[in-house]
Amino acid sequence: MISFDEALDLLYARIRPLGQEAVPLARAHGRVLAEPVVARVSAPPCDVSAMDGYAVREADLATLPASLPIAGEAFAGRGSDAPLEHGQCVRVFTGAPVPAGADRVVVQEIVRQEASHAIFETAPGKSRNIRTEGSDFRAGETLLAAGTLLGPRELVAAAAADVAELELWVRPRVGLLSTGDELAPPGSALAIPGAIPESVSFGVAAMATEFGGVVTENIRLADEITAMEVAAGKALEHADLLIVTGGASVGEKDFAKRMFEPAGLELVFSKVAIKPGKPVWLGRAKDTWVLGLPGNPTSAMVTARLFLAPLLYGLGGRDPGAALGWRLLPLLEDLEPTGERETFARGVPHTGSVRILGNQDSSAQKDLALAELLVRRHPGRKGVAAGTLISVLDF
Repeated sequence: MISFDEALDLLYARIRPLGQEAVPLARAHGRVLAEPVVARVSAPPCDVSAMDGYAVREADLATLPASLPIAGEAFAGRGSDAPLEHGQCVRVFTGAPVPAGADRVVVQEIVRQEASHAIFETAPGKSRNIRTEGSDFRAGETLLAAGTLLGPRELVAAAAADVAELELWVRPRVGLLSTGDELAPPGSALAIPGAIPESVSFGVAAMATEFGGVVTENIRLADEITAMEVAAGKALEHADLLIVTGGASVGEKDFAKRMFEPAGLELVFSKVAIKPGKPVWLGRAKDTWVLGLPGNPTSAMVTARLFLAPLLYGLGGRDPGAALGWRLLPLLEDLEPTGERETFARGVPHTGSVRILGNQDSSAQKDLALAELLVRRHPGRKGVAAGTLISVLDF
């Protein structure tokens, strides 16, 4: 049995992105850039007006009031047909090209128009109201670095670069195999003697999606080794990562690892000195990653947060360590000493502190729904007093 940090080191050392693909901009939301986005155009492409108003030569406003004939109009995407001569002005609208020779746009609110002339009676102020060519970015400039997660704001920048497709990391295909004779689909357990609703896979699947995976199947398996081996072999053919829940302790029907032996399972680690979640394991079979999670709901969700999240980050082209954003919060109440295993207690934020939830049992589901934080406690430590800063992770 190895420590939590040792298990992470083994994971980090082996995980690699799955590959990259060209994806249309419209389907890139939530994906990760494999290559930087480099602007093909400058923005703005020329000097443009930042306001609705009148483009002028500042020298023509040296003496106020001034009456200047309007030589033409300029709109966004279409400049004025007439050049700006001395003693003239051009009516411009926001985003319109500024006529050559103009060095200021006077906002329309302080200009009075009479027939074909604009009357300037008030000093225009310091702002020239012109966005100069390339003042946002220039052609050839990198707008988004490789590894960037594409959200709404990043997509704006990518589109502004004038690119139709982006090179993105492939998203991991995730399959789930839930093992246990006692498990029944939610909604049917009440009618089956001895059955319990299978709840873990729904939380694990949702977490896999949150961290960049694409869940392709979710299968419940009875504890029958031959059928489990067949199901495992089929699932390996079309998944980059298989998650197995349950069947990871020492019972005579614990077949979670055995069902992958015909596929040449090679373990990266088996059992980690953590609480909850000691039975968690990681391996590879036929070039597919296999992550074994405990069957107890809290244990499964804690180990998924600690190992599945960085695993999916790494497979999807992101820094796996970035999935575990530990930070410090003060304790609301005293904590008892820890035992021999590193402990991840469930807690909630409370007025700038962290409060540990009352039910820390590995099978808890009611308090699991309340938990927002994991509180990391190293093994063999003394009790911790209220107010002490302690490491927490968003759960």
